[in-house]
Amino acid sequence: MPQKVLVIGAGPVGSLAALYAAVRGNEVEIHELRSDLRNPEVISNLSQSINLALSERGINALRQTGLSDLADTVLAETFPMHGRMIHIRKQGQYVRQAQAYDARGRNLRAMDRTGLNKTLLDYLNTMPNVKFFFNRKLVSVDFQKKLAWFENRTKTDPAKSDDIEVSFDLLIGADGAHSAVRYHLMKFVPMSYQQEYIDKLWCQFLVPQATNGDFRLPPNYLHIWPQDDSMFIALPNLDKTFTSTLFLTRSGFEQLDASGKVVEYFDEKFPGVVPDLITESDLRKQFKEHDHLPLISIKCSPYHFGSTGVIIGDAAHAMVPFYGQGMNAGLEDVRVLFEFLDQHPNDQAKALSEYSEQRTPDAQTINDLALGNYREMASDVKKPLYLLRKWVEEKLYIYLPSAGWATQYSRVTFSNMRYSEVQEAAHRQARILNGVVGFALVAIVGSMALFARSRDLERAKVGFMRSVCWAAQRAQKLTQGGK
Repeated sequence: MPQKVLVIGAGPVGSLAALYAAVRGNEVEIHELRSDLRNPEVISNLSQSINLALSERGINALRQTGLSDLADTVLAETFPMHGRMIHIRKQGQYVRQAQAYDARGRNLRAMDRTGLNKTLLDYLNTMPNVKFFFNRKLVSVDFQKKLAWFENRTKTDPAKSDDIEVSFDLLIGADGAHSAVRYHLMKFVPMSYQQEYIDKLWCQFLVPQATNGDFRLPPNYLHIWPQDDSMFIALPNLDKTFTSTLFLTRSGFEQLDASGKVVEYFDEKFPGVVPDLITESDLRKQFKEHDHLPLISIKCSPYHFGSTGVIIGDAAHAMVPFYGQGMNAGLEDVRVLFEFLDQHPNDQAKALSEYSEQRTPDAQTINDLALGNYREMASDVKKPLYLLRKWVEEKLYIYLPSAGWATQYSRVTFSNMRYSEVQEAAHRQARILNGVVGFALVAIVGSMALFARSRDLERAKVGFMRSVCWAAQRAQKLTQGGK
């Protein structure tokens, strides 16, 4: 039976939730604190955002809307990224090292989140059962009486205007990390809540086109300059620019603000950026004019009250951006939520309860993985042992498909496996791999010693590959043995 569904927040996650609800024939209202997010003035104010890396979970959520051409329309505005390009100095020389994301050639898709948002809103605009209300501030919700009150911020003097009362059957909160819906939900349900600001701020930079109108860097990569306590990244855009981000400790930003030595810092830490990508004057200008913004991590539970209210996306589980899963997890929330609603069409309370029960451990898992992945991006990617382990994992991933072997990254990024199950599989494989890598290293060292003695490259290659195959066979036996 069609219901009246209020969606609070018209960002990508809220817009997708509204599409899912509208496709099912519900009467949908979208209430957004800001002006229409498609307006150029609003877009310019939102331009400082970390670019989205769209992966399988987000794409799958787009495909499951019931709109056959939506995913393809979105993907047409993305740029494929085959892997990471690591920018470091080796023995005083600036070098680039490519690292594929996936041993089977699957890609991430770089895109501007405002472009995704515009596409979703444009689709909603064509649906007769959808209404938009911009400049609406949520001031109160009664989830038992199923009433919400909003302040109309377009009035010249909102303080003199009466609150707007709106009834609903289901209210979906997709209003971000500082969610008003979550705040009001806490009044109706005993919610556990944890908030953490990590010791990193971020600042956005734009890398313009080259003078010939082309990219200034190889375009099909996420470019990373890893420096342990800091990191600079660059993602390609369709207009042949790059959106770049500096991650640095709060004290690091304060020191650069005080000294003004941002060019000197980039020269020391991030080779090839100045002046090849950004001129000295433009770097100083962007560093000064662009905000230095915090990174927040939020966990809470449960995500719902009764049959009438639920939170999704950053409102439920804001995470740091280092696994590239924040937006993908939010879009996946929508798919999972409506799968439960479809399973229990006559018992919405049960649907929301099962959604909270399943989604909470999954969201908290990817939240933790995102926090931990900073170390991999900013430090591990340049270490030989990490590269060796990654290589062995990928070989097992290729040669042991029957054993279900896969890297944690491939499961997170290129599958729809529950995040909590991904972590369980990764822990199981890590126990196996730690033993196998030890055995393999002995054999590999032996093959390298053979090469050192004989200078026979072909014999060394044969010995090396035999070592890998032996390690793979050992891993398969251990996996099949359940150890």
